[in-house]
This record gives sequence, C-alpha cells and structure tokens, in this order.
Amino acid sequence: MAVRAVRGAVQLERDEAGHMDEQVGALLTAVLERNGLTPDDLISIWFTATPDLHSDFPAAAARKLGIVDVPLICAQELDVQGAMPRVVRVLVHIESDRPRGEIAHVYLGAAAALRKDIAQ
Repeated sequence: MAVRAVRGAVQLERDEAGHMDEQVGALLTAVLERNGLTPDDLISIWFTATPDLHSDFPAAAARKLGIVDVPLICAQELDVQGAMPRVVRVLVHIESDRPRGEIAHVYLGAAAALRKDIAQ
C-alpha cells in the first residue's frame, strides 16, 4: 500500500460556520467518493483557509463527518493580492493502491479555476 496525497479546494459564498461545515463537508465527501476511500484510508488532513475566513476551523467539518481519529491541522493561506477569496484548501494524505496518476483531485464550484490543469 502506498502513501498518496489528494488535493482539493472549495470557495465559500460567505464566512459563516454552518456554510463552512456544509461546503468543507461536501469537499471531503467528494474526495472520499471519487477516490474510493473510507476514513480508515486517511493518514492526515491539512486544511488552509484564506485570511478572510474567520467563522470556524475547517477541520471542524471533518469531525462532524465522523473523521475523529485522523490527525487534522488548519493553517492560514498566504495573503496574495488578487487571489480568490473565501477558499478552503485540503491536502489529504491517504493509503491507496491507486497509481499517482489515477488520484482524483477535487476542486468544487468556482475553485475549479484554481487548477485548470487537473482534470475534474
């Protein structure tokens, strides 16, 4: 079994805790589903949020999905002028037999513009 990394992002419409839970939950669910994963396949998850998001920790959404025994950490994304606002990004470390080229990275909604080079 190999260690792989899955990237993903979602742009929030507004900075509200409930909305963040919903959108980050949808992102994590899509990462799991598109890669045929269960929470047992997860090693750790890094979350970043743009500096304009203050309502909650993105990792809280993972806990609400039942991802309770996986190390999670949150950090602030670089404050780059002109960057897309209200974005939560994830870097999910997994155990998988999938070749690196078959990992499905997930960019939901407007966040798809962040990585046009990765097929959705």
